[in-house]
Amino acid sequence: MALVEINFDGIIGPSHNYAGLSLGNLASANNAGEVSYPRAAALQGLAKMRHNLALGLAQGFLLPLPRPNHRFLDALGLDRGQDRRLLAAAWSASSMWTANAATVSPAPDTTDGRCHLTAANLVTMPHRSQEWPDTVRQLQLAFADPEHFRVHDAVPPCFGDEGAANHMRMCASHDAPGLEIFVYGRGGGAFPARQHEQASRAVARLNRLPAERALFVEQAPDAIAAGAFHNDVVAVANERVLFTHEHAFADPEGTYAAIRAKLPEAEIVVVPASAVSLADAISSYLFNAQLLTLPDGEMALVIPSEAWEHPRVRAWLDGMLAGNGPIRQVLPVDVRQSMANGGGPACLRLRVVADPAAVDPRFMLDVAKASRIEAVIAAHWPESIHPDQIGTPALARAVTAARVALLEELQLTELA
Repeated sequence: MALVEINFDGIIGPSHNYAGLSLGNLASANNAGEVSYPRAAALQGLAKMRHNLALGLAQGFLLPLPRPNHRFLDALGLDRGQDRRLLAAAWSASSMWTANAATVSPAPDTTDGRCHLTAANLVTMPHRSQEWPDTVRQLQLAFADPEHFRVHDAVPPCFGDEGAANHMRMCASHDAPGLEIFVYGRGGGAFPARQHEQASRAVARLNRLPAERALFVEQAPDAIAAGAFHNDVVAVANERVLFTHEHAFADPEGTYAAIRAKLPEAEIVVVPASAVSLADAISSYLFNAQLLTLPDGEMALVIPSEAWEHPRVRAWLDGMLAGNGPIRQVLPVDVRQSMANGGGPACLRLRVVADPAAVDPRFMLDVAKASRIEAVIAAHWPESIHPDQIGTPALARAVTAARVALLEELQLTELA
């Protein structure tokens, strides 16, 4: 069994819009009410996937969830003439950020030698709390082989869980036993701490992690208050490397010491606030990046164009590349439509260490399939959505038909 890291990116759905539903997500709030461009958004996301394929990496995808979500509207007794914010929640395309789909513990870490995936309940935000049942249906299809995978329902909603956005894995190599770092919050000023410590501990138990493979650390309240609504806005890890902002954790030195005690080969790259402030890190999404091991063993950081174009962030990155650190390449990508709604390259992907042959091949991407997906998006995704269109029968018909066309093209109509 050849275990590799597979990034499963969310295909951005045809109802992608800017309703500003995510409290604590500054980009989402700042762009609320703007016209969105679902076709451009989906094509930007697909281009990022193609970029990773061209690097020689395994690439998968997850599909948009059914929107508008009539079950959600019916459960609230809503129709179009009532609460516009809840109506918009039923149309949200936020499942595109698959870092929040689940928390993944690969087979080398678990007591039963299987890869475990626990869906995130996302209860802090109404527009996301409705996602997990449909996410589980999709995960159960993609990772159906019981010899290799176990998919779990979300933990009870009394404890908020935001999935892999608050979870990092460090290891000597992807196929070796690793250390899984669960980051929870306690407070964030005016903004909610979305990841509950007890949710993280429950996920670790469900995922069959022995105590020596799990570490629980607190996110810095100042980071949450500054707009780091998930840990992946201020830190990202890959194999032996942790790339983090100085103010990501409540007890940074204690966190680093605990990591090194469990993984002596760990390399911790800390970006000081004197070079890149929390505000700069969050506005540029420097850390909401994909830190990847390329086929030649070199590490690359896939960042949003906004980070590359930010003068202070760029100066720090140039200095890093001029040194002899573990991150040897920085690769900017254009995901501006996602960024405007508060999600960078890291938000758009769920990392799964597995044998690609064990995954349902319908969820794996290749060049030919990317072209087929592109054709469906070009033909069916709305070019633009104005906020006033949300809830209209015409747009409902259009986004429903677009998703069905994609399911039919990929032979996944059981998800209709």
